[in-house]
Amino acid sequence: MVKSSSSKKLRREAGQGYLFMAPVLIILGIFVIAPILCAIYLSFHKVELLGGTHLEFRGLDNFMKITFDDRAHIALKNTFIYVVIVVPLQTLLALVLAASLNAGMKGQKFFRIVYFLPTLTSSAVLTLIFMWMYNQNGLINHILDMLHLPTYNWIGDPSVALLAIMIMNIWATAPFFMVIYLAALQDIPDSHYEAAELDGATGLQKFWHITVPNLRPVTSFVVIMGLIGTFQLFDQSYIFSGGSGGPNNSTLTVVLLIYQYAFKSLGTMGYATALAFMLAIIILIATLLQRKFSKEESLY
Repeated sequence: MVKSSSSKKLRREAGQGYLFMAPVLIILGIFVIAPILCAIYLSFHKVELLGGTHLEFRGLDNFMKITFDDRAHIALKNTFIYVVIVVPLQTLLALVLAASLNAGMKGQKFFRIVYFLPTLTSSAVLTLIFMWMYNQNGLINHILDMLHLPTYNWIGDPSVALLAIMIMNIWATAPFFMVIYLAALQDIPDSHYEAAELDGATGLQKFWHITVPNLRPVTSFVVIMGLIGTFQLFDQSYIFSGGSGGPNNSTLTVVLLIYQYAFKSLGTMGYATALAFMLAIIILIATLLQRKFSKEESLY
């Protein structure tokens, strides 16, 4: 009898809990889970949206097509290059900026605001500003010319167009991660640094042997967020190239290619969702590898 009443109470409490969670679960189901399931379903079909939605089952054909699509290979290559360069540099820059602000420099509050301003700017607006700066007669080439350094056609030259986007995004994204690092630095006990000073450690030694090890969990989080964000590069590439991924496909990314196939080509919506599903798998694998690597590092 006691067990029966206790089990009823547990069921009642569980029901109340699910009732309170229902609004969030419904929203997640409609706007997150349902679109994911729909995208997976469409990836196995040829989809015609004009003149009424028409679905034709294709099995794994859309996924097999990726292996023969030269533009998909270029987009994957550009995206991987972008990720491999941007993630480490933005993480390192964020850590250096946070450490410099945490060192008690004069005007610390002022520099916090100045450093964080790029993050507050709209991505589209920031891209337009940099396009003006990257113009052949723009600010950056003017400064390079004053320093007697070579100037570039930043937007029109395939060899530097992707690099131009990298520079812009490192400068714009690092301050966001800087704030995360800055909050983590406040939690490192001062006694660690005081003990290191008594042992005669230099500033660089304290940074490398105390600051960096204590920030490993935060660094893992920053790298994972950076991986997810960089793999999804779209708006800057779209604005820079006018949606084409040019010049000569040098700024073509996977997400931009998905957009082109989904909304600019007829009958390729299913192929676009297959590309999106492939990108999600790549991001998941990269995230899991990073988590595994960070856990192995913490054991030493």
